[in-house]
Amino acid sequence: MAISKEDILEAVGSLTVMELNDLVKAFEEKFGVSAAAVAVAGPAGGAAPAAEEKTDFTVVLAAAGDKKVEVIKVVRAATGLGLKEAKDLVDGAPKPVKEGLPKADAEALKKQLEDAGAKVELK
Repeated sequence: MAISKEDILEAVGSLTVMELNDLVKAFEEKFGVSAAAVAVAGPAGGAAPAAEEKTDFTVVLAAAGDKKVEVIKVVRAATGLGLKEAKDLVDGAPKPVKEGLPKADAEALKKQLEDAGAKVELK
C-alpha cells in the first residue's frame, strides 16, 4: 500500500521541532544530500516563483536573554516539548522554535518570547 503525499505531510506536520530535526538528519544520511543544498537549489527547472505574499513564518529564537527559565517555559508551552528538549533548544540558540505558522500566530509567539526576555526573529 502506497502512502500519499498528503499522509506524509500530515505526519510531518504533527512532529515537534526536535523530531523534525532528527527526520531531516535521517534524510541527509540515507540519501546523501544536504537540506541546505536542496534549499539553495530552489524549485525544479530553475524558474523563479511568482512573487507571493508570505503566508508561512518560522519563529527563530536568536538568543535566550537574561531570563532563560522564562524563555524555556514559553518554548515548552508553544511546542509541547519536554523540559530537557526545551532547555536544549534554548541553549542551542539560534534555533527555530516553530515553523509554518500563519503571520498572526508567529507574531503572537514572537511577542510571548520577547516578553520573556528572548531575542526573536521571524523568517
